[in-house]
Amino acid sequence: MSAVDIEYPRDMTGYGRNLPHPRWPGDARVAIQIAVNYEAGGESNVLHGDRASEGALSDTPFPAMEGERNWLVESAYEYGSRRGIWRLFDLFAERGVRVSLFGVVMALERNPEVARAFAAAGHEIVSHGYRWIDYREVDEQTERELMRRAVAGIERLTGARPVGWMTGRPSMRTRALVVEEGGFLYDRDALNDELPYWVEVADGHHLVIPYSYETNDMRYGSSQGGFVTGRDFADYLCDTFDQLYAEGARQPKLMPIGLHERTVGRPGRAHGLARFLDHALAHERVWFATGREIAEHWRREFPAPSAR
Repeated sequence: MSAVDIEYPRDMTGYGRNLPHPRWPGDARVAIQIAVNYEAGGESNVLHGDRASEGALSDTPFPAMEGERNWLVESAYEYGSRRGIWRLFDLFAERGVRVSLFGVVMALERNPEVARAFAAAGHEIVSHGYRWIDYREVDEQTERELMRRAVAGIERLTGARPVGWMTGRPSMRTRALVVEEGGFLYDRDALNDELPYWVEVADGHHLVIPYSYETNDMRYGSSQGGFVTGRDFADYLCDTFDQLYAEGARQPKLMPIGLHERTVGRPGRAHGLARFLDHALAHERVWFATGREIAEHWRREFPAPSAR
């Protein structure tokens, strides 16, 4: 028997060559979804009961340290909550662009003004989990309880329940737990397509809006094709947009962008982001949308198979 004859739990085909026409509002050629990850204060830290300091997504060149605090890594995260997030908030306000704030609830609880300000300005608050940790390292009951606390925390901070979910470092059971929790229109824990799509979960259908680690500021400082300057980031985003915009004349596209408060919130990098936004805003038929807006649109235009 060939390996391809065995039932395989992955979908390697997707839409294939038969892409649906998204019918974005305003006949948009590109829908741009900007996600701002807010994680400062919810990352791995022995102060939070973790076994080691944070070793991911920091400008400092230090790996995780077992049983110790890392002062400089902590400072890099603090920059995001103290300064970077507000530079991004102002940048979006000046251009009338709404985004999805991926909020780690423990982080938002330490700086609740962030959640309230973004919600009041019309941005979407997406649940990014209660902690910014790798959920492969916790048991199912712990992940379930942290998910419950994440939902309740955003509702308490903003007065509204989140309808979007993005873990970032999910376990293999995360999506099933999202569906079990209920109340979510979509999740973002996928990198495998350029349009939203439905998946079967627990005898029902669940909407996934793909995210991107490519058009993402986490590539600053990366040894694998990373960005060095704000101009590098702007050029890559503009090149991506221009290609999608050209393709969008016949087949409209989705362009997800991932940002972090402590990364692109720095002046030289924020300048690159501003250059890209101004470039995209200079074009007609471009829709800057929150994840919720994309999910609601897709559900209207392309209902779940069981709902058709």
